[in-house]
Amino acid sequence: MLKSAVSLKRLMSAALLSALAALLTGCNVVTPDHSQSTFDTLGPVAENQLFIFWVIFWAGLVVFIAVEGALLYMVFKFKRRDDRDPKQTHGNTRVEIAWTIAPVIVLIVAAVPTIDGIFYADAGRFIDSNGASQELQVDVIGHQWWFEFRYPHPVNPGEQIAVANEMYVPVGEPVIFLLDSVDVIHSFWVPKLAGKVDMIPNNDNKMWFEAYVPGEFFGQCAEFCGVSHANMRFKVVAVPREEFDAWLMHQANPAPEPSGALAAQGKKLFRDEGCSGCHADSSSIIKLREDGGRIPGRTGPILTHVASRLNHLGIYRNSDVDFEDMSGSRQLYVNSQGIPTDRNTGQPFVNEAMLQNNLKVWITDPESLKPGNLMSRDGEPYIDPANTLTEQEIDALVAYLMTLK
Repeated sequence: MLKSAVSLKRLMSAALLSALAALLTGCNVVTPDHSQSTFDTLGPVAENQLFIFWVIFWAGLVVFIAVEGALLYMVFKFKRRDDRDPKQTHGNTRVEIAWTIAPVIVLIVAAVPTIDGIFYADAGRFIDSNGASQELQVDVIGHQWWFEFRYPHPVNPGEQIAVANEMYVPVGEPVIFLLDSVDVIHSFWVPKLAGKVDMIPNNDNKMWFEAYVPGEFFGQCAEFCGVSHANMRFKVVAVPREEFDAWLMHQANPAPEPSGALAAQGKKLFRDEGCSGCHADSSSIIKLREDGGRIPGRTGPILTHVASRLNHLGIYRNSDVDFEDMSGSRQLYVNSQGIPTDRNTGQPFVNEAMLQNNLKVWITDPESLKPGNLMSRDGEPYIDPANTLTEQEIDALVAYLMTLK
């Protein structure tokens, strides 16, 4: 009997330690530099929200210790030693006042910074009654399962520049995000820069954040939105203002015409197979409606400069490089956010072998990378065996997409 009690105690101790380890791992307290940790704040909104978390945590800890302490005191103080009832106490006014005031104080301690944080995180404070703001405003549109980002054109006020799954922002400047969805509820979340805000169809939300330092930050849809919800990821690349302006102007330019025969064949296939019905490949420009309203989101991601993106589908890297090889003919250097950059063009260096492989895998079997995606569900080459792409046609399409820099 004694042995069983000891075994049970050890089992409970092991379970408690395992639960504590899982809790710490899940919260990333042990490794705050994790890509999606909320404890490594690199922007003012995330910093404020982490402060609120600690206020509520410590307030809750005080309540927990007080309640559990009182419980243990009563358990041992009034432990029955004989059959007589303990002395009964009724109508203790001081105790009743104390346990009424104490929770009010705890709630005030938690509520004041929380309410202040809600107003601080509201992007509306940057926007005037006409919807205008001195800050950069980016439209974010959620799709199953990718993100569309639209920037105001730096030269033409009636136009926007659209990109997919990879957004750039200037360092040290607030950026306002106007959130929408074309299908189901999504949620926009960049853990190191700001907490999540839902993207609800026909019910625009807004938020803002600012990056303190240059770098590449992970983003994620944080609201379950279907079978590939876990694959609905994106990257935020924070760069100095001059690099951001150069990137935006590059996105505004049309894609170059393919020069090789295989790439030219790929461009023709892109039109003939209906790819251009969902994807933009020659221009990232979207004209606003006459009333200034937003044009509905595209069906498929914008591919105009897909070959210059650091990430494929917002998930797979295109930019790994051997830093010891950076003295080669491309004349690479490491830019402010640590990304190898072509000195001649100022564009991020993309490892063409990695990009080529990523594109080929996607075109060959998109379902293996993002289950349930619209391309494999509705694309003619994937639903009609008679139109299945041949190896040579896939190579031609990849060759064409490789020219979209």
